[in-house]
Amino acid sequence: MTTAFDPVDLAGTRLANRIAMAPMTRSRAEGESRTPTALVAEYYAQRASAGLIITEGAQPTAVGQGYPNTPGLHSAEQIAAWREVTDGVHERGGRIFVQLMHAGRISHPQVLGDGLHPVGPSPVAPAGQLFAGTGLIDFVAPRELTADGIRETIAGFATAARNAVEAGFDGVEIHGANGYLIQQFLASGSNHRTDEWGGPVENRIRFAVEVVKAVVAEIGPERTGLRISPANTYNDIAETDTAEIYPALVEAIDPIGIAYLHVTEPTPEVRELTLALRKAFSGTFILNPATEGPTGPDALALIEDGTADLVAYGALFLANPDLPARLKSGGPYNTPDTATYFGGDHRGYTDYPAL
Repeated sequence: MTTAFDPVDLAGTRLANRIAMAPMTRSRAEGESRTPTALVAEYYAQRASAGLIITEGAQPTAVGQGYPNTPGLHSAEQIAAWREVTDGVHERGGRIFVQLMHAGRISHPQVLGDGLHPVGPSPVAPAGQLFAGTGLIDFVAPRELTADGIRETIAGFATAARNAVEAGFDGVEIHGANGYLIQQFLASGSNHRTDEWGGPVENRIRFAVEVVKAVVAEIGPERTGLRISPANTYNDIAETDTAEIYPALVEAIDPIGIAYLHVTEPTPEVRELTLALRKAFSGTFILNPATEGPTGPDALALIEDGTADLVAYGALFLANPDLPARLKSGGPYNTPDTATYFGGDHRGYTDYPAL
């Protein structure tokens, strides 16, 4: 029987175990350069015992930033700073992919600065508010991407993927989940286009597929992963055809041969669809399962029964830098401090004790 502590081959990259660190925004890339700091490098190096680390979302272009103090991967300074992160993880025997996250309409001119305005598939403002550094402000309607703008955005993902390899990452995860730009194209509630990028399912999956193809052309399928979150309503996403669009998306990307598909379940009710996507996808399947509270030790059974090849842990990995060892020994587990999730210094970041 396969267990979470067995090694696995990820499209040619050997992972020491099947426990992944899920991408988690921590908002500690301070300053106008949006570069990860030495503290960020320490944070990831501490968690190098994960089979695979998937970093917090890094914006592939300046206009892709969604929140204050999130890191980018579109400048020479950012590449050099990320190199410190990847070196630290590799020195401890770890493997690390960077998540490329374009927030799309989940942003604000006050966050972006430099006269930039959020973009999206259609000029539909999301409901709700955004933290812009000094307080909550209402979302604004994004600027609708033109056909040329869409192509430029796709090219931005490809360039950021090349930058990631230069920075020493083992690969990239394309963020197609949680209501950000790629899911905005997938969802009929945020995509009102009538051209080749909107309307029927085959058009609304086009942006995601083209981003995957562009990244693969730049760095290879073995270094490329995709994250999706079917039926997720986060960030005011409204999907009317979840059961159609995600199988169509997986069918379109499967022949490309990417390293993995990472599914995040918003609720237990999507498990049937999860299993269908698992069956349809030929590569490694990573699951961040729907659970009550943080994903816990019980989720390891999903590897044993074949539901997933790897299980991704979020909050539990945030608070337990040596999580694989704790899972193997049955705990104990540090409790995450929610007050220090976003921004701040080392407290609630690099000061969680190891066993």
